[in-house]
Amino acid sequence: MSWRVLGAKGTGKAIFEAALVLARMPYECAEDATEQGLLLPDGTLMTESAAIILYIDGLVPELGLVPNVRDPLRREMLRWLMFLVAAINPAYGKSDQGRPDDEVMPLWRLVEGAVRGPWFLGDVPSALDLYVSVMTRWSPGRAWFADCCPRLYAVATTVDVDPRLVRVWAANFA
Repeated sequence: MSWRVLGAKGTGKAIFEAALVLARMPYECAEDATEQGLLLPDGTLMTESAAIILYIDGLVPELGLVPNVRDPLRREMLRWLMFLVAAINPAYGKSDQGRPDDEVMPLWRLVEGAVRGPWFLGDVPSALDLYVSVMTRWSPGRAWFADCCPRLYAVATTVDVDPRLVRVWAANFA
């Protein structure tokens, strides 16, 4: 059995789909699945994008999705990873028609202040950049990010053009 990405197009499953591509781990998609997650080759279902990212990083640590445990950037990475999944992502599920209310904009501005550039953590790409690329496609949308959070917008658009990920973005957001 191979890796299997479960979930609808344009959702957070694009984050771990991109991680699998970067890790060169072959997978297939099951977009009609009732659950979102990652079905492992042994048949185990993993859910929660942060858990999946940490798992993939553990399997392929040289990929650098998460900085090494001795790297001070790891603290920052874990802090903002948890903030994205625990504070911002839930706003999309609570709001009408999948659009966050005005409460989410100040949260994004807070995240904007943490971006070191050119990647979220500075000179080294990480899984946070995948989150930014996916989540900035959701409401309030890329135009808002370009105007109000230009550092996040710059990270997102840099990730967008990574040739390894073009197919993932086209399959999820075309």
